[in-house]
Amino acid sequence: MSDSNGRGSGRERGRERHRGAVTLRRQAIPTSTADQRLLDSRGRGDWKTKDAWRALRILSEFVEGFDTLADLPSAVSVFGSARSKPDSPECRMAEELGAALARAGYAVITGGGPGVMEAANRGASEAGGLSVGLGIELPFEQGLNDWVDLAIDFRYFFARKTMFVKYAQAFVVLPGGFGTMDELFEALTLVQTGKVTRFPVVLMGTDYWRGLLDWLRDTMAVEGKIGPIDLELICLTDDVDAAVRHIVEAEAALSAEQEAVREEAVAQNAADQQTAAEQSREG
Repeated sequence: MSDSNGRGSGRERGRERHRGAVTLRRQAIPTSTADQRLLDSRGRGDWKTKDAWRALRILSEFVEGFDTLADLPSAVSVFGSARSKPDSPECRMAEELGAALARAGYAVITGGGPGVMEAANRGASEAGGLSVGLGIELPFEQGLNDWVDLAIDFRYFFARKTMFVKYAQAFVVLPGGFGTMDELFEALTLVQTGKVTRFPVVLMGTDYWRGLLDWLRDTMAVEGKIGPIDLELICLTDDVDAAVRHIVEAEAALSAEQEAVREEAVAQNAADQQTAAEQSREG
């Protein structure tokens, strides 16, 4: 059974899993994922014999990700629910956002799944931009959406999450669930602790996020768990143009700061050389 795009139904597609060059179907599909087997403490007896090999597999995921994504242009990671319907407000917003980012010269990176991710990939692809999907092995296989131009399938969440941050200049977060919240707060933590700098985090969907932001301000900040300045790390908007403009301006500001640092370093080096030359003549 196929849908109007010639794709298999969700049930049929769920009976196929990809592991790099390997394709598994039907009874060959394991009942657990690589992440589950790695993190399950009940398998402690296997650690000495199996975890060394798992470490090599994890390393291979990082190598594959770094090698594949190293030549990406400036990119923005877009997050949101896989459960959102194509005609939902957040999917319409995501498609418009993907197109606007592509027109601004950014590649669009998503988790490669359905819902908001598919909408953002579609918007970017139809606008002529590069559409990237970073998939993940899950017990309920989703498969990569048809609008992804460049795809990588990961076994491990932490390897995949590194790629979302390393190869993006910003995060845009639309309405979503636990996975979306996970990405949101990881990004905020990285910015708050200075692990990444000038990394815009944009929330789109003011009605959806308002309650969370109220709680961050009225409870978390009031009790001193975060500082008032931490609330300024988030840009909240429903305006696609405003979101893209915020990202562009942040990248321009970072470029200006880096150029100023380079000029200062060149000037300091020239001054040091002049001082050394004067001391040499005096000696």
